[in-house]
Amino acid sequence: MTAPIARREPQRLRREAWRIASDFGWANTYDAEYVALALMLGCPLFTLDGRLGRVAARVVEVIGPHDL
Repeated sequence: MTAPIARREPQRLRREAWRIASDFGWANTYDAEYVALALMLGCPLFTLDGRLGRVAARVVEVIGPHDL
């Protein structure tokens, strides 16, 4: 079985991640990049991180393993 995997680096990803990090008061963009990418792709954010999920739920749909 194979899965189509493609590297994506949308031009506006960094700008959107910085905006999200700033809005949430985060010092870096690590978590914000996942949130920004979910927003840009129009898909839910899957995370096991409770803190990230609670904050990200303000701007994007968040799902965890219990939702599958």
